[in-house]
Amino acid sequence: MANWTDDGFVISMRPHGENAAIIGLFTKYHGRHMGLVHAASSKSKKAILEPGNHVSAEWRARLDTQLGTYALELVKASSATMLSDPLKLAALSSICAILDISLPEREPQTTIYEATSALLEVLSLADEVAQWLPIYLRWELGMLEALGFGLMLDKCAVSGTTQALSYVSPRTGHAVHHAEAGPYKDRLLQLPACLGGAETLADEFSAGLSLTGHFMTRHIFGAVHKDLPQPRIRLAYLISQLYNNE
Repeated sequence: MANWTDDGFVISMRPHGENAAIIGLFTKYHGRHMGLVHAASSKSKKAILEPGNHVSAEWRARLDTQLGTYALELVKASSATMLSDPLKLAALSSICAILDISLPEREPQTTIYEATSALLEVLSLADEVAQWLPIYLRWELGMLEALGFGLMLDKCAVSGTTQALSYVSPRTGHAVHHAEAGPYKDRLLQLPACLGGAETLADEFSAGLSLTGHFMTRHIFGAVHKDLPQPRIRLAYLISQLYNNE
């Protein structure tokens, strides 16, 4: 008999049969891990299985290679703290979708886990979008770095200067000094101040989401022939609408 216990976050749920569901957890020491939950449609278990919830999990299977079953206890109902905030719910859905699609199964990712735990705590406590969205953007940069695709945003790829960085090469992910952009600036991505850029842009957060979204599409989702997850696209749309309507 194979079994373990671990903490984790619910990141996906797929119905299985009449009453069961296959649950995807992002666990602290066992990475993204699937398991079967019986009677998942019951009222008590539905409350536990909401995306983003922090749970204590016990996984059991006859063999390590099998799907196995989960027994879950709720630690913190993260989703319940965000029900009245559509933007926070969109961010939570985006986080879960990115983790579910991008991470290899059953490989520990403790750095990403700790960053995700911190982000969800900020998301649940922050009052304003401007308080949590820069942390969310840094989390996406951290995802890229942890998966081997870190960007170089602290130094100009051409001159080596660390000052007045305004753009990012969409091919290399290296920052570019505004004076070095020349006739190519329309082909470059903007580097907003919230990610270390020299100037605060009018569409600061949309520019940040465009930047990280480009490289996640290029390096993470494109590598498995997938598009940017729909929840992530929806988050970017809601943020653009929020600031365009101000």
